[in-house]
Amino acid sequence: MVSPVIGPCPGRGVWWGGTRGGHAGAAPGLESQVQDVVRERFRQHLPAETPDDGRVRVTPPWAHRMRRRYRRVVPIVMILILAFVAMTARFFVWPSLPPLPDHADAIVELGGPGNRDAVALALAREHRAPLVIQSTLSQDANSDTCLPPTPDVRVGCFHADPPTTTGEARYIGDQGVAGNWKSVIIVTTPDHALRARLLVERCFPGRVYVATSPLPVWDWFRQIPYQWAASAKAMLFQRDC
Repeated sequence: MVSPVIGPCPGRGVWWGGTRGGHAGAAPGLESQVQDVVRERFRQHLPAETPDDGRVRVTPPWAHRMRRRYRRVVPIVMILILAFVAMTARFFVWPSLPPLPDHADAIVELGGPGNRDAVALALAREHRAPLVIQSTLSQDANSDTCLPPTPDVRVGCFHADPPTTTGEARYIGDQGVAGNWKSVIIVTTPDHALRARLLVERCFPGRVYVATSPLPVWDWFRQIPYQWAASAKAMLFQRDC
């Protein structure tokens, strides 16, 4: 006698199909009727999936719970990723900066990657300020050899202590007070612009403007995470000059 195989498959739900005893062609009508009844009974109580081979696989409840969680989590993760990308672009790739003035008291080139010398010298040649100063190595400090001479523009060099943006901001604050500066143009790269302006404004009471030099492509991968961390530190922990 032919009897249908009806039983659970551990870890894979419940399935029906095939025969036990006899051969596949025996009593096809009885086998088909039994399988139809069993399928209908289980479909009334549990959600089921029917593969292409005709067998019925009952999806366990935990699988449906996982799918619901997945559908809720994925949109949230995508929103967070898009927000991070938008904020990175807004703060470090295309920062919002005020237009440069026609005249300032000094141009200060901060240390870091990119061809900042070209931007600082171009501003000097436009006579945006009578003084251009570069943050440079200790051996070039207190000299005028860190930048090529520019007609009618004084060149100065300094080494920040500490050799960080904070040290550069303190130097600008001290020189601004000593020279009675009212405004300064700092030269840096886009990823550094907002943080540099924030730190200089904490030390210098005048107006702070920023001119940017393009950042080399290969430096973006290092500078973006670094600037995120350094900006968080500047805004949350280091709140004075």
